[in-house]
Amino acid sequence: MRALVTGAAGFIGSHLSERLTADGHDVVGGDCFIDYYARSIKERNLERLRAEPRFTFVEVDLNTLDPKALLAGVDWVFHQAAQAGVRASWGDSFRIYTRLNIDATQRLLEAAKSADRLKKLVYASSSSVYGDAATLPMLEDHPTHPLSPYGVTKLAAEHLAVLYTKNFGVPTASLRYFTVYGPRQRPDMAFHKFFKAALAGEEISVYGDGTQTRDFTYVSDAVEANVRAAASAPPGAVLNIGGGSRVSVREVLAMVEELVGRPVRVRYLEVQHGDMKDTVADTTRARELIDYRPLVSLRDGLARERDWVAALYGMRGA
Repeated sequence: MRALVTGAAGFIGSHLSERLTADGHDVVGGDCFIDYYARSIKERNLERLRAEPRFTFVEVDLNTLDPKALLAGVDWVFHQAAQAGVRASWGDSFRIYTRLNIDATQRLLEAAKSADRLKKLVYASSSSVYGDAATLPMLEDHPTHPLSPYGVTKLAAEHLAVLYTKNFGVPTASLRYFTVYGPRQRPDMAFHKFFKAALAGEEISVYGDGTQTRDFTYVSDAVEANVRAAASAPPGAVLNIGGGSRVSVREVLAMVEELVGRPVRVRYLEVQHGDMKDTVADTTRARELIDYRPLVSLRDGLARERDWVAALYGMRGA
């Protein structure tokens, strides 16, 4: 297969691109290096891929280049590119989110209408589309009431994917990620910040009182879900992709303390606008349709992220 991965220099996109090339697929990786965090981190994500003969990198903005050129001869598209960040999506920044999350997705879907070889376009959605659900676990058929502008844009793009399937036969599948973590996690994300502070002996800042819960998903499980969705998800499918357990932030901090081998200092801050209280995925539909089963436990995944953070910043791990 020949695959296009947008956002290939990012956290999940780089892992996905490596998996696809390891499986023997040819991959075109695209990224526009938005300045949400340092380009040097993204370039580091690409180091192994740049040495891979099956991988071709293209620096591209989907809003300025005609996506049809990228889709020529492509069998699978994995649309990982997006402007991330719940807390940064308010105010004037919202225009960046609409441009990169909605406009770019619509342009890609429009080009996909005439992509003759396309077998599946997998869109990276988010559990942020749910907001604070009335009941848990969250089912794909539950009402969607995002709490942040970011969540609104992810839901809008997800709706576009389904619309292009229903109206034009574009074979899409949307994966609602639940808090993906692991090596290469963005520097603004919680586990990255937790380990960076803990390894340096610095205070960890937590928004809220730490009783909020999440369904944490290790990056290789998210990658596996993408590969399975490309191969077997029915067109128009929307699937929850979770890690299989609901854990509070306080429980995570206890694991971080154990993994770094020293007590950690925590400062609890006010809850931020747009933050969800609890998330937990019902992955029954993903299990039934693509045989998705998360394999990496939270503790094992955290140990791998600890080692990566320590190497990234030249720190000594536990």
